[in-house]
Amino acid sequence: MSAALEHLLRELAPQVLGALVRRYGHFDTAEDAVQEALLAAAQQWPAEGVPDSPRAWLITVASRRLTDLLRREQARQRREDRVAAWASATAEPIADADDTLILLFMCCHPSLSPASQIALTLRAVGGLTTAEIARAFLVPEATMTRRISRAKASVKDSGARFALPADRDERLGAVLKVVYLIFNEGYASTTGPSLQRVELSAEGIRLARMLHRLLPDDSEVAGLLALMLLTDARRPARTGPLGELVPMDEQDRSLWIPELIREGVELITEALPRGPVGPYQLQAAIAAVHDEAPSAAETDWAQIVALYEVLLELTDNPMVALNHVVAVAMARGADEGLKLLATTSTDERISTDHRMFAVRAHLLEMSGDVVGARAAYEEAARRTTSLPQQRYLHDRARRL
Repeated sequence: MSAALEHLLRELAPQVLGALVRRYGHFDTAEDAVQEALLAAAQQWPAEGVPDSPRAWLITVASRRLTDLLRREQARQRREDRVAAWASATAEPIADADDTLILLFMCCHPSLSPASQIALTLRAVGGLTTAEIARAFLVPEATMTRRISRAKASVKDSGARFALPADRDERLGAVLKVVYLIFNEGYASTTGPSLQRVELSAEGIRLARMLHRLLPDDSEVAGLLALMLLTDARRPARTGPLGELVPMDEQDRSLWIPELIREGVELITEALPRGPVGPYQLQAAIAAVHDEAPSAAETDWAQIVALYEVLLELTDNPMVALNHVVAVAMARGADEGLKLLATTSTDERISTDHRMFAVRAHLLEMSGDVVGARAAYEEAARRTTSLPQQRYLHDRARRL
């Protein structure tokens, strides 16, 4: 299947699913029907050509499949009555954008765990198959099938209507978090042999672009997209020839992707004055400072510290606090960073995380404590499940 066709099907997937759920209900069964319609298109369109109205083609095929599936689940009389009612009903005009947004909210229903929200979003809105999602998260396909099935059942049992929720602003935060988690797992994989899973980070960016098109005036949506683009711009320089991790201060900045940096800077520059300022906008602004610095030595760490301090007023995120420690150390010296780290390390949410030990090692190395730094690097390596990060941390310890 060509890249253009794959892109078209992924763009159409949430629109078709939204159309079916709006018209017929049965989110869980409709989602299965849409997946089968997408599979049929992937098999037929390369040989027969893309129909004049690919969306209508998919809705027709998926509707037929939905009817077949429901026949197996419902009593014959009830099924016949319902199908007859569907056939005679005149469907109201459907807003594709609204349907896609509603689907995102449904996939991020508060009754679901974050892992289930991510899996269901990738399946229903992203158009990925269960096998693709399982491969991305390094779990057996049967495990991912059960996770997605339970998620769809939970949404069904919750009685969620196919409409924008009343608490849309609150729920939008969950949607943005899920999209960011998808991107982040692709950009910095937490497990497995690879540092990056490009297909996941690309899907996160695609979903963020979709959200930005649906909500062009939302500053936090723009901030999230900007953050992803500014971060992903560094991807070509993050790994060496053997897939080893290259820290930002050692990266070849000529490999960074200028188009993504320009787009990200434009987005955040337009979003910040609109307000209100949120966490994703501030993180994007920090990323922009990094990306616009000609070299690591010329990074404006004082500005980054100031941005982190504003961010800390908005969010109780331990990773933000840890990044603030690093920024303080770079701006004011390792001793100041270590003093602040002593306070941050008492947070139970991050006190045993490998990143806490990696930061301690870095600051101890900066301060000249070679023995302490080496021990901290080794401890960080023991605590991470990412093989490239383990190799990098062991290498740092060996250098000392």
